[in-house]
Amino acid sequence: MALTADIARGFYKNRSAYKPLVQTARVETVRTPAAKHGPKPSYENSMNARHLTRTNASQKIQGCQKPRKDSRRHAWVAEIPDDSHRHHILATDCTEAKYLIRVPNSCHGLDGLLEDKIRSKMNRVGGITASYRNSYKHNICLDMLREGYHRSFSELSALIHKLNAFREAEGPGSDIWQQKTLEEQHEKLDKLQCFLTRAEAAQRAGLYEEVYNSQLSLACYFKGTEDKLLSDYFFETCLKTTAMISSDERQKEAEANANLGLAYEEKGQLNKAVEHYEAFYQLSVEKPWQDEDGCSHYAQACENLWRIYTLLADKMLECDKRREAIKTLIKAFEIAKEGGDRKMEGLAAYRVALAYHANGDPQTAIKYLQMYLKVSELLNDDFGLSKAYEAMSKALVSVGNINEAIRYLEMFVEVAKRLSEKRSLVDACKSLGVIYNTLGRYDLACEYISQAYDIAITLSDLPLLEIVQVHFGIAKAHSMMTAVCRNIEAGKRVNLDRLVIWKNNRIDMFNEPITDASSVSSRRGEST
Repeated sequence: MALTADIARGFYKNRSAYKPLVQTARVETVRTPAAKHGPKPSYENSMNARHLTRTNASQKIQGCQKPRKDSRRHAWVAEIPDDSHRHHILATDCTEAKYLIRVPNSCHGLDGLLEDKIRSKMNRVGGITASYRNSYKHNICLDMLREGYHRSFSELSALIHKLNAFREAEGPGSDIWQQKTLEEQHEKLDKLQCFLTRAEAAQRAGLYEEVYNSQLSLACYFKGTEDKLLSDYFFETCLKTTAMISSDERQKEAEANANLGLAYEEKGQLNKAVEHYEAFYQLSVEKPWQDEDGCSHYAQACENLWRIYTLLADKMLECDKRREAIKTLIKAFEIAKEGGDRKMEGLAAYRVALAYHANGDPQTAIKYLQMYLKVSELLNDDFGLSKAYEAMSKALVSVGNINEAIRYLEMFVEVAKRLSEKRSLVDACKSLGVIYNTLGRYDLACEYISQAYDIAITLSDLPLLEIVQVHFGIAKAHSMMTAVCRNIEAGKRVNLDRLVIWKNNRIDMFNEPITDASSVSSRRGEST
């Protein structure tokens, strides 16, 4: 077997260890007849040759001079004799002659040592060369197969094929098309190789908890890199692996359902998310399980179900399925109470109240709003109080209890000022102004709506400003209506002059006492 010059130089550098093989030699030209004149020399057909190596012809072996060229063989031939053997050096490349050393059988075990040394160097050099010649993915696959992880290799290949197929299906211009392929992301390939092989080794040993942990590590890693396809895949494999774990009372199964439910929720597949969240809830009932932060699994399950039920109800309301939405929101409220989180319980009650009010049942809405008020007062939650006051005032208006509605709106104004919530303050003042306007108390209506208008000007919300302007105009017109009608009914010159002045300059003189007709006429002249 022939190796590179570097390996041969390494052999000759350590030639002192092989003194029986390499000794002071004389160089002879071995002249052999051509093949047609007779058989080839015996040393070429000898079965004693165990190994060959080469080095540059310019490098001298200890005591050996550069060989001469054999014109008949067109080769460089040299001979190194020792006490009992003749070792031939043959190079067939005349332009760049290289020594070829043949190690005979009778070197008392040195041939095996030399063979192992050269083979190891050859494998190392060959491996380095192959690593630069092959792709990164190819080398990782070779490592997996070489180490015996055939299942990991198959899983990695299937993942790459799946991602490439999805990429092709999405086509150019899609988000995944703008990203690098998995083969080009070396860090991800390293993670896959590490944890897939670790999981396979644990599976062979029957350690399925280790398999689960390796798969979960991959799922969390790809979730951190926002690679949803891979993270969802490994969350699903985690759930499948939990079927083989029987030593933890199905805790891993509960966690896997929670993770998979969250994955489906993020993708907008709410019905599938509900299935996994409900499984998480059923498995964690009356269990002392906690996560790394000390949070109870049962409390997390209640929170997840409350959130997903609320999202489902929102979808139902968008489709005008109010009764189904109310049923779903009631389930969310009951789950929130089980979880023990008072703030979550209050928010759930608030959502049920809004649904009942929208469905034409303000009395039931008031009942749930009172629950929300109690929770917000208990928690000193001003933001919750502001929402409760606003919703309660609307429900009370619907049942005709105007005075109580005004009381809640006034409290709403106070809380909004305390929170410096300009948008809430605009809504509160506008609502108060509208109620006073319907009651015929136009002065108070103008006062509150004017406050709402002044605040709305400072906000970058043109639709809100236009709404307040309309209400302000209505309230202002109503406040002037009585005086205008009174002056029209009077029919005197003074009254008509006031109407003309107001028409031209918007100067309100209707409530002024009539003392001097000439003063009114003078103002009319100024206006013209």
